[in-house]
Amino acid sequence: MGRDYDNAVCRALHYIGSTLVLFLLVLALATSNYLLLLALPVVGYGFAWIGHFIFEKNRPATFKYPLYSFLGDWVMYKDFLKGCLRKLLP
Repeated sequence: MGRDYDNAVCRALHYIGSTLVLFLLVLALATSNYLLLLALPVVGYGFAWIGHFIFEKNRPATFKYPLYSFLGDWVMYKDFLKGCLRKLLP
């Protein structure tokens, strides 16, 4: 696999995790099932870490810079929703 493909898969996994986090957050608040909130870090970081460890073969910034990593994911998600990120695949 080429480097651009690996980056695209990793980025897509970040988006999936972030979307699921938002969905679970809304679901937890709408149903008052606050135990769902415990799944937020597992879902959010789980998808991102799979992208980093398996596809990019690197260590996520979460371990060294947890706040920077958390905020960076949401900035990237915002940019994705606004269509501001360059496309990695044709």
